[in-house]
Amino acid sequence: MNPLLFPLLRVLSDGEFHSGEVLAQRFNVSRASIWNALQAAQDQGMLLNKVRGRGYRLPAAPDWLDADAVGQALGTRADQFHVRVTEHLDSTNTELMRAAVDGAPHRSCLATEIQLAGRGRRGRVWQSVLGGSLACSVLWRFDTGIAALSGLSLAVGVALLRALRQFGADEVQLKWPNDLLWQYRKLGGILIEVQGDVMGPSFAVIGMGINLQLPVSVRAEIDQSVTDLNEVCGIRVERNRLLAALLIHLDDVMQDFEQSGLSRLRAEWLAAHAYQDKPVRVLLANGNDQLGMAIGVSADGALLLQSADGKQLALNGGEVHLTRRLS
Repeated sequence: MNPLLFPLLRVLSDGEFHSGEVLAQRFNVSRASIWNALQAAQDQGMLLNKVRGRGYRLPAAPDWLDADAVGQALGTRADQFHVRVTEHLDSTNTELMRAAVDGAPHRSCLATEIQLAGRGRRGRVWQSVLGGSLACSVLWRFDTGIAALSGLSLAVGVALLRALRQFGADEVQLKWPNDLLWQYRKLGGILIEVQGDVMGPSFAVIGMGINLQLPVSVRAEIDQSVTDLNEVCGIRVERNRLLAALLIHLDDVMQDFEQSGLSRLRAEWLAAHAYQDKPVRVLLANGNDQLGMAIGVSADGALLLQSADGKQLALNGGEVHLTRRLS
């Protein structure tokens, strides 16, 4: 990551033009260094105005993440969370997992402007865009063992669904086990990593990523159909308010989950299930396919399928796709 990138962008956030010469003097670097940093910003999807004789500016100031602003939006729940914001790191999940092992407190939240090595399920790369996505992780500690955390990703999906609908994203749906969809295009995702003893205690690092405004250049690098909140809602959603809403709804959902697992949340999840009662193909970990009708989820979060011969199957892992046939 270019060390000039964020200091330079914060200067350009005032909406005024700044010449390369003045910027170079301000940061005590060469004009070539300024140009390289600006090129890095454009590579991250930032839109820059450049006018000969006047210099550079950002046409719209980035929606910078700010821990204090998140705290204000959390209101009376601000004291329940420990929010930290960084400019960049490899992965919020990786960083928070390390911190959890070192004793980080319950409800720690780590958010970053950009992830350099964001991770999704099945080893995929999560594309994080400077100012155009929300990437965060939350540490949740449990007295119970790991087995009691089955179905956690579905519970978190309900929290994200509630938060997004708060901003007008009423048509967002859920894809088993941990994706957010709009018109069958990916809007966001969840990555949960757990650690602990069989009998407890245990902890989960809950990674959440949401696309807010994806440049065309970034969309072209993603190997699936995607969308963003700007397209879904038709308005710019403030990231600090969105993060606070996610934490509030996560807090509510986790209280239900810790008391009764998915039982209080399953109906809400199913009502938003994008593939409910549709024929699907599930790519299993061993490379085989399983065809069936998606008929629901079990109490522990397994996907329930009905095969062509009428058998009911419960799948605990796999990649789900719509299909036109069951045989």
